[in-house]
Amino acid sequence: MLKFALVGCGRIAKRHSELLGNGQILGARLAAVCDIEPEKATRIGEQFSVPWFTDMHEMMVKTTPDVVVVLTESGHHAKHVIELAKYGKHIVVEKPMALTCDDVDAMIQACDAAGIKLFVIKQNRFNVPVLKLREAIEGNRFGKLVMGTVRVRWCRDQKYYDQDAWRGTWALDGGVLTNQASHHVDLLEWMMGDVDSVFAKSATALVNIEAEDTAVVILKFRNGALGIIEATTAVRPRDLEGSISILGEKGTVEIGGFAVNKMKVWNFTEPLDGDADVMERYSVNPPNVYGFGHQAYYQHVVDCIENKKQQLVDGLVGRRSVELINAMYESSETGREVQLRFHPKRSRLGGH
Repeated sequence: MLKFALVGCGRIAKRHSELLGNGQILGARLAAVCDIEPEKATRIGEQFSVPWFTDMHEMMVKTTPDVVVVLTESGHHAKHVIELAKYGKHIVVEKPMALTCDDVDAMIQACDAAGIKLFVIKQNRFNVPVLKLREAIEGNRFGKLVMGTVRVRWCRDQKYYDQDAWRGTWALDGGVLTNQASHHVDLLEWMMGDVDSVFAKSATALVNIEAEDTAVVILKFRNGALGIIEATTAVRPRDLEGSISILGEKGTVEIGGFAVNKMKVWNFTEPLDGDADVMERYSVNPPNVYGFGHQAYYQHVVDCIENKKQQLVDGLVGRRSVELINAMYESSETGREVQLRFHPKRSRLGGH
């Protein structure tokens, strides 16, 4: 039974603690939690009857977990992962794994030096319809890829951003592209392949934050296909969708719902056995934007550690979306198309 410890007991920690603390992950249990704010650590610690701490180093020494899960502010992920790597325990880090490529590289180096695995949470890759789409991509069912689109149309009002001072700041969070849409950016690149260039426009439409709440991005993929990212937290009064659509010369697939969880279109010019059942079998919409993928993701973490398997999203894979998101901000700041691979000059993400 692997012992998991949480560092950071904010909003997303509720999902993680429920899975680990309620025995929903085979071979894993919640062993300890930590937050610099005692009331947050106490709440989760007492709920699941596990030790709680306000100092992560004290927690690591006293509870010796097998895996530590970093759920702190995005801009603090790097320093926390690097400090925790010294304990030689595997690390899981929430998205985005960091805000700058330099921080990502330092995280990877620290984990490699410690001989531990670094897992980057991309739970939407484990959504059942997404895995079905990936199967079609790997089976070349689309033929030539033409266009890939993701849409994140969610509601985050001023009250959401006012919950914590770090939300919506350049130094610790970024905007909708970095926070809410980072999963969808990852999915688009996973399906469509390497990106050659991006052109982005962004706006802060309905809330008072430093970063953007609305953005549109045009992508040119290395294979010649085009892509569009539409991301906003300015939907009112409630969440609308989180979706991906892939268009190719031989087929079209669209997955919608709140969290890329509901198969909406599955059409191919060359049908295969089982295609007729896809819409019914892969049309489960979750109760919230977190979806169902976290459980499958944690099961994957346990499997990788226990059976020494290669993780689906390690530090190098996680780096790709961080670099891509930084390129989007660079384009938005300069008003120009930005080529990948590049070194940011004007992107404010992760700055102070």
